[in-house]
Amino acid sequence: MKSQNSYYSIGIMSGTSLDGVDIALCLFDYKLNVWHYKLLKSATFAYTKEWKDKLTYAPNLSSYEFVKLHKEYGDYLGSLVNRFLKGLPIKINLIASHGHTIFHNPSENITFQIGDGHFIAAETGITTISDFRTMDVAMGGQGAPLVPIGDELLFANYDFCLNLGGIANVSYKSEGKRIAFDICPVNMAINYLANKAGKEFDKDGFIAMKGKVNIELLVSLNALNFYDLPTPKSLGREWFETDFLPLIKNEKISLEDRIRTVCEHVSIQIGKVLPGDKQRSILTTGGGALNKYLVQILEQHSIHQFVVPIREVIEFKEAIIFAFLGVLRFREEINTLASATGAKSDSIGGVIHKIISEHSPIKKLF
Repeated sequence: MKSQNSYYSIGIMSGTSLDGVDIALCLFDYKLNVWHYKLLKSATFAYTKEWKDKLTYAPNLSSYEFVKLHKEYGDYLGSLVNRFLKGLPIKINLIASHGHTIFHNPSENITFQIGDGHFIAAETGITTISDFRTMDVAMGGQGAPLVPIGDELLFANYDFCLNLGGIANVSYKSEGKRIAFDICPVNMAINYLANKAGKEFDKDGFIAMKGKVNIELLVSLNALNFYDLPTPKSLGREWFETDFLPLIKNEKISLEDRIRTVCEHVSIQIGKVLPGDKQRSILTTGGGALNKYLVQILEQHSIHQFVVPIREVIEFKEAIIFAFLGVLRFREEINTLASATGAKSDSIGGVIHKIISEHSPIKKLF
């Protein structure tokens, strides 16, 4: 597989904020020991209310219904890829699917992203790689974040890579190793509150702009024990619901003030993990990078330059990197860094679901 140096790969990403399914078609080329990528096509398929409800309530399903949803969601992802590729005259080498995280509690060796790769492969006829996190968790890691290998090999011209998704995470080089960890909730919290105002999200921070920082709430958020834990560390829905959500549900505080306070909290926590000795470049992506007011507050709490790239990279960087993780798995090369996850060693994560076509070089039995 390593004899091939050019790949058309599709990355599928569904984040904790439930915005929708991001799909990115990329061409990856390996030349002179350096990886290059081109984003050829991208699209976000917004979730219907039915799918939002299914994914939201998935943790409460019976074991049978959960397995059924796992297959159904895989079939759904496959159908989205078919829509995405319709009319494109390109032979796709592989699909790399993150799936949608339902459970993530690495302290109990649990992480589960639904979206059965068998069904994606069967629906599309394209070799599919899924379940990227379990190997790392089995080896004592957090199973997250996984994007650092992409930051290292595709975006190394930035000092830091900051993702403002449902959860904020950061990646950077330190003493020759790529370090990465989750920082705090971002869109997971802001979108939850914006929904109370009948909005999908707080566009450009318009709601937050109307509010004031509530000091009592800010102190409570900043005092959460997760922020004192050593790295590497990761966050999931479970922690958000048990520790963070009860604090921002306080209806004695106006909705505008709560959103503004969450923005302040996010900025403080991100500012704490960035070094303050000199200005550095921070590649800032994820849905939160489109929130102009949030980025403005980030800049107020830091001396660094927050570089917001073109919209396609903002919205699809994680899908691009998952497409790349799939290529590395396909080539049987390391795609998960122990320095980022805390596992006992680097690993090659992902389960391959291979389709055998009529023209496949693999020998058939019958």
